[in-house]
Amino acid sequence: MNKIIEARFIGPDVKLFRIEAPKIAEKRKAGQFVIIRVNDTGERLPLTIADSDTSAGTITIIVQGIGASTKMLNTLNAGDYIHDVVGPLGKASHIENFGTAVSIGGGVGTAIAFPTAKALKEAGNHVISIIGGRSKEFVILEEEMKQVADEVYPTTDDGSYGYHGFVTQKLEELLKSGRKIDFVLAIGPIPMMAAVAKTTQPYNIQTVVSLNPVMVDGTGMCGGCRAYVDNKPVFVCVDGPEFDAHKVDFKILMQRNKMYLPQEKESIEHFNHVCNYDKMYDAEAKKTNHEVTHG
Repeated sequence: MNKIIEARFIGPDVKLFRIEAPKIAEKRKAGQFVIIRVNDTGERLPLTIADSDTSAGTITIIVQGIGASTKMLNTLNAGDYIHDVVGPLGKASHIENFGTAVSIGGGVGTAIAFPTAKALKEAGNHVISIIGGRSKEFVILEEEMKQVADEVYPTTDDGSYGYHGFVTQKLEELLKSGRKIDFVLAIGPIPMMAAVAKTTQPYNIQTVVSLNPVMVDGTGMCGGCRAYVDNKPVFVCVDGPEFDAHKVDFKILMQRNKMYLPQEKESIEHFNHVCNYDKMYDAEAKKTNHEVTHG
């Protein structure tokens, strides 16, 4: 079991965890992930390692509570324990001095983009970071990005903060201004990554996307993360998770990402039902305790 050293919300239902995992902290590289199980019957959750501290023996993950398992994980706090943390898994990001590199993170994808942006900077690149969210509260890790990138551009869909528009629109603005861009990394919702690939293709810019959203088991055994790259089947968790964006079949990827929606809906409904029951039970217990204590 792995102890949680720090747990805090950094956005709406988005929580940062620092977890004791000294061996993983020592060996992990940018782009790799861990598999987490909250308890012994829990679902396997593939989560990218956002950062690590070898001296403290900790890794950092950032979790968005979308399904039942991630919402359950987000109920844990410092001092609690996670049943399983296995890693590092997946292939590390390919890092070299490209020249000018743009790191794009959409929503919680910024947590995945951060370690690669940091590694790109350490390799001597001029790093531009574009981080997006639906509104200001969904823009995460801006200050952390400023510590590793030369330029940081926050964007919001509703214009509540930073650039009013999508991350792709900001990227297009930079390209049309004549900026020489040598490499682009994009991580976020599948439609966003597809849009980034479409934006950079006419400029012939090397572009990489991380296909983390479709991973399930994390070992290649379940086949749930099968995708098509350059018209060939790959398993994202073992062959990636990063691939040439211009060779990814995003149409098939989006179809596959919707495969488990009915099961996910049923699971979250059950989770919400149990949570509501627990709240009602706690309220009744407090009421009874008050009546016993005060008459």
